[in-house]
Amino acid sequence: MRSPYDGDVDAWVWWLIAAAVLGLAEIVSVSLVFAMLAGGALAAAVVDILGGGLPLQFAAFIVVSVALLGALRPIARKHLYQPPETRTGVAALIGAKALVLERVDAHNGLVKINGEVWSARAYDGESVLEPGQTVDVVQIEGSYALVL
Repeated sequence: MRSPYDGDVDAWVWWLIAAAVLGLAEIVSVSLVFAMLAGGALAAAVVDILGGGLPLQFAAFIVVSVALLGALRPIARKHLYQPPETRTGVAALIGAKALVLERVDAHNGLVKINGEVWSARAYDGESVLEPGQTVDVVQIEGSYALVL
């Protein structure tokens, strides 16, 4: 009978250690590769616990790692590297086109942005924009649209 102190460590322990090391490497790198390899190592540990031999453990490691890299990694990358969220509120007005309704200068004026009338000022503080001109909303400052 084998003693727990005879120096032999079951393979599943080594697979768990490998999974932990790979998990730590993933935390440091955020490459989404090491996590998938850690999943393969966990699968190999399960195979050992269920009584599978070393070739079956390596096969489980390879098959699960490749499957995770091929199927799960692209989905995880898509969610990790999403483009910036769509702007809402007044931030959504920046970059919009506006129609000058009343003369816009450094101090005041009126523009129509997406069907709403806004108080406006010239963004550069020097331009004078006449009614009927189409301008760009550069910034929203309080209740004023700064246009150019």
